[in-house]
Amino acid sequence: MDQDHQHASTTSTLADPATERAVRRALADHGRLTVDAQAVASIADLYALGLSSHATVNVMLAVESELDVEFPDSVLNRSTFATVESIVAAAELAAELAS
Repeated sequence: MDQDHQHASTTSTLADPATERAVRRALADHGRLTVDAQAVASIADLYALGLSSHATVNVMLAVESELDVEFPDSVLNRSTFATVESIVAAAELAAELAS
């Protein structure tokens, strides 16, 4: 079993699928990635795939809008937006803090 497949199956049991779909949609619409955001591995380096700091802001705003959350200041850093997995984790933290 390759690492990406193994990771994907682990992620689906840990992360809310709706949150991951929202993150991937935001990346597809605003991330300016050089690859399909729906197909990128959850742990792939998004910056290496074309994500810029400007696009990161647009991705964050789109995720916040779709999920009706606000990312806490403590997660507003480059590493939070480096992978699909880390963006999902930050969005889920934001949802927990909002409830």
